[in-house]
Amino acid sequence: MKTSYRDVTPYPTKDGSEIRELMHPDQHLVRHQSLAEAIVGPGTKTRLHRHHASEELYHITAGHGLMTLGDESFMVGPGDTVCIAPGTPHCIANSGNEPLRILCCCTPPYAHHDTEVL
Repeated sequence: MKTSYRDVTPYPTKDGSEIRELMHPDQHLVRHQSLAEAIVGPGTKTRLHRHHASEELYHITAGHGLMTLGDESFMVGPGDTVCIAPGTPHCIANSGNEPLRILCCCTPPYAHHDTEVL
């Protein structure tokens, strides 16, 4: 199974980011996880939210941001990876002048109904 970035249509998620589902069970043969790219524009941030079932990995590929994970906030940039445990409130703010690009891996796969905006 292979996907091409240019063939994936982006859409907005409940948290306010633009998402491209690079691999997701609803569309591809992958079964137990999903991989997406999230883009957070300069001067914007995602809504504080949590996922009750999904564990997420955020891997920053471009840009800089302020990650809020529970009661902790810290700067992230290219090459940084953050693990977000199920039930943990989180959001990310773009602190730079270019798009903040994040690879997001979720297991179980991302689902709108598992996202609670806080």
